[in-house]
Amino acid sequence: MADLIQFVPGAETDAEANLRGFVDICRNQLTAFGPTLNFDEDVWDVSGHIKLKAHSKAVRLIFSTWATARNRKYKSTPLAEPFLSFAKAYVRYQHAMRPTKGIGIRITALRSLEAALTENGDSSNPVLISTHTLNRASALLKGRMSAGAAYRTACHLEHIAEFLTKHQLTMVPLRWRNSLQPVSSARRVGIQFDDKRAAKIPSPAALEALAKVFRLATQPADVLVSSVAAIMCSAPDRINEVLLLQEDCEVNSTVPSTEQAAYGLRWRPAKGAQPIVKWIVSSMTDVVREAIGKIRALTQDARTVARWYETNPTRLYLPASLEYLRTQDRLSMREVAEVLFEKSNNNSAKQWCISQHLTIAKGTPNLSVAFADVEAAVLRMLPRGFPIAEFNRDVKYSEALFIVKRNTLHAKSSAFRCVIEMVTYGAIAQRLGDGNHRSIFDTYGALETDGSPIHLKTHQFRHYLNTLAQAGGMSQLDIAKWSGRKSIHQNQTYDHVSDRDVLALVRETIGDSHRTFGPLATIRAPMLPRDEFARLKVPAAHTTEFAMTSLCCRVSCTVTASTATNKCA
Repeated sequence: MADLIQFVPGAETDAEANLRGFVDICRNQLTAFGPTLNFDEDVWDVSGHIKLKAHSKAVRLIFSTWATARNRKYKSTPLAEPFLSFAKAYVRYQHAMRPTKGIGIRITALRSLEAALTENGDSSNPVLISTHTLNRASALLKGRMSAGAAYRTACHLEHIAEFLTKHQLTMVPLRWRNSLQPVSSARRVGIQFDDKRAAKIPSPAALEALAKVFRLATQPADVLVSSVAAIMCSAPDRINEVLLLQEDCEVNSTVPSTEQAAYGLRWRPAKGAQPIVKWIVSSMTDVVREAIGKIRALTQDARTVARWYETNPTRLYLPASLEYLRTQDRLSMREVAEVLFEKSNNNSAKQWCISQHLTIAKGTPNLSVAFADVEAAVLRMLPRGFPIAEFNRDVKYSEALFIVKRNTLHAKSSAFRCVIEMVTYGAIAQRLGDGNHRSIFDTYGALETDGSPIHLKTHQFRHYLNTLAQAGGMSQLDIAKWSGRKSIHQNQTYDHVSDRDVLALVRETIGDSHRTFGPLATIRAPMLPRDEFARLKVPAAHTTEFAMTSLCCRVSCTVTASTATNKCA
């Protein structure tokens, strides 16, 4: 654990001296992110200290400017000094005091603050930060980010302001509060709510297309992605929870009261809730069983390779048909290709040798490399931390369900025989249409009803199932447990049930709506603003005790709040 060193500002010193002292302590005495951290680097690799589940890429903290943070075409520009040193010190200090995996929000807040401070060519010295600077930083966040993200990041600006004042790091004490408003989900009628709801949950066309791909898929990537989608349609899961399932995740039991068979998956929620068995509803049991079976069959060879390396950590894995090569000192390019790739050629083997900086001998008639060099290079390609696949739970790669031979899911590259990797969130997201890559929907010609491409995000399944649970009347405690949450207050973010759906559920629960009396009978339909009601293309309307009634030439149509359908007399 990192040593905790509390910074104490000098009571009689000025802000400049306090700032120098704060940076010096964070640079030379703190051990957050490791005692060997190069404080002066503008990019910190903190992969060994921040573990993001189901992400295989390195975790890097980039202290770049607001203007270049999203510019991937050009090299990012570091923050200006002395703000840069303060930003590094603040991030390291805060991680020592309040460690978090979501450290990006701290850096984003700092970037906006530096941009506001230097906007007019002024100094980047943090001691000059004022309430005007914070207001401008908040405006920058509002202009670039979504309303919810801007509000959350501005809340951290407020934390920075409090930190600066508490430690006397500014010339003038700061009394600033975040003026951005949190996104409200209270309003559940109108076009804005409907658009937001549609963006959060999968479309009917997307769900229908997933079922089609699940039945027809034959390519490994299509089989695996559609199987993941099938699992996520059965319970409100986070994608990283799915990708960290173990091979023996299935549980078969019986319901004590009825003696009926029950089927579930062993689950470890990502955000702190207790490990559970997620029982699958009977209508989805066969689908999930089939999905797990498909994934297990697709990934079995990779687990075999993983078990080999766990037993033989210093030796190259070779299939039985190529074991004779282990006795050779040198390998030809053809033999290297056979050792490395499921399907490849001599040129691919040569390119790999060059990329690994192996010495290639020009023999007669073939090029060759030393077997020992190939073996060492392959061992270097094993995943970070092997044989442990996920540090928080000590799960081995040989025990993981979502482990494949490297490049198995790659669209063009041949899969490796002897190198393994975990399936990552990015590999699933890309094939669901989240980005510019070819998706499983493109492969099978599936489109939205308006002819546009289908784009899905993995979290939409979670929103969808939570909304179904809310509409079905499941208790908030049960929804939180089912979703793997620590608090029922987190349910609200995933609740996209409209007011008309709620009213329909209540009236259906009570009984015949025509015989309803008391307070329920007097519930009025949700009122729409005049401009939004006009968008419904209703010529005229008036509100009655039970509904909104439109006057259409000779026909009177009632739009009931409970069903949101037109009933024409």
